[in-house]
Amino acid sequence: MKYLLIFCLIISVQSKAQKHLLSNEKRVFSFQTKKGKYMTLAKDSANKYIVYRFGTKDTVEFEYPEKNRSSWSKFKYGFYLRGGGVQNEGEDRNYIYFSNKNIRYTIYDTYYAIGSKSFIGIKVLDPGVGKPIDIRGEYRTKQGTMIDFRDNKLLEILEDTE
Repeated sequence: MKYLLIFCLIISVQSKAQKHLLSNEKRVFSFQTKKGKYMTLAKDSANKYIVYRFGTKDTVEFEYPEKNRSSWSKFKYGFYLRGGGVQNEGEDRNYIYFSNKNIRYTIYDTYYAIGSKSFIGIKVLDPGVGKPIDIRGEYRTKQGTMIDFRDNKLLEILEDTE
């Protein structure tokens, strides 16, 4: 009886935890923030939807949008690429944009050849507040890439970046 009670307790706790990546999904891009939160951009394996998730390791605190075919139209992709290394001040900047309830989110992954600097994170802009909040990511935790959106035609590509 004691083991049955422990088993039921474990199952109960696990069922309340939401996952950042479901079994039918592929990771597009993810990282852990400097404050220990997790950001995951995932897509259904058959490209039926794309979804953004943010929260703790075990709990999704914010998921956007609903998981359906129209989700693709809610995200935009922007990038800027200048090759040539340090001599040409090379850059590779990638952004995914979406808005929810009048708040604009920008997921970024940037590289600057001068100083060989790389940054990842999420900028959150609430027009009522004015100044964006920059949620910096731990670069060593980065998984996946946004670069595939340059050619796979899954997201609308914007001319401007950031």
